[in-house]
Amino acid sequence: MSDPQIIMERPAGMVHAALRSPSFMIGLVLTLLFTVAALLSFVWTPFDVTQLNIANKLKSPSATHWLGTDAFGRDIFSMLMVGARTSIAVAIVAVGIGIVVGVPLGLLAAARHGSLIDEFVMRTNDLIFAFPALLMAIMITAVFGPSALNAIIAIGIFNIPVFARLARGAALSLWTRDYVLAARVAGKGRTLISAEHILPNITNLLIVQGTIQFSLGILAEAGLAYVGLGTQPPLPSWGRMLSDAQTMIYIAPNLAIFPGLAIVLTVLGLNLMGDGMRDIFDPKLRRAR
Repeated sequence: MSDPQIIMERPAGMVHAALRSPSFMIGLVLTLLFTVAALLSFVWTPFDVTQLNIANKLKSPSATHWLGTDAFGRDIFSMLMVGARTSIAVAIVAVGIGIVVGVPLGLLAAARHGSLIDEFVMRTNDLIFAFPALLMAIMITAVFGPSALNAIIAIGIFNIPVFARLARGAALSLWTRDYVLAARVAGKGRTLISAEHILPNITNLLIVQGTIQFSLGILAEAGLAYVGLGTQPPLPSWGRMLSDAQTMIYIAPNLAIFPGLAIVLTVLGLNLMGDGMRDIFDPKLRRAR
């Protein structure tokens, strides 16, 4: 049993609202563009990104190399495709860690509001928030060395309190609803109520927040790669492409422009899509606009 005021709109109505949302549609197109490029890179790229061709270095954009080549003669367009795969994969896994661990913790804290369990979960979240993803990555790589896996762990750990706080705050507002009280009177336990009644009604919020954290995950991965703590050679990364380009910004500005644009457009697309999804899931907010 769910509160009719917070049940999701019918699929047909949501699709109609999505098609009428410029923010969502623009974000969806941009996100799909880079997602398709990432998926395509598994089976095809114009050139092999691991093959060096020094004689072909620092070429300007042409019919052969659409975005030019880097200082080692590698095709920039091909590197951007593989870099999209890397950034998206790291962000997806990191956000997945945050959701899988953070949401149950948040629901547990809300179900045990005011208890020692609630206090322990929230204070642990505060402790994790005191260490940004970059600082956490530095600590992890100091022990295990720099790699994409360690970047995923650092970003994922940082996402846990984000989703735990969101799930707890949203769940607390639902525990006083009549349908939850009825479930408690019927003898259902707190865990079952959280799974059957609370979680379905906060899924919309989690999806929107997941989109936002996904964009932040891409930024975090690029930042870690930029300082040498993320994805390691020979696998391309947008952040490391920017790092490599900084010494040649006046000689070949395209080395920095194109990976920078890729990061900006991907993050912009995800943020626009998240903003549009928020409007779609919240009819009152959509009408207010």
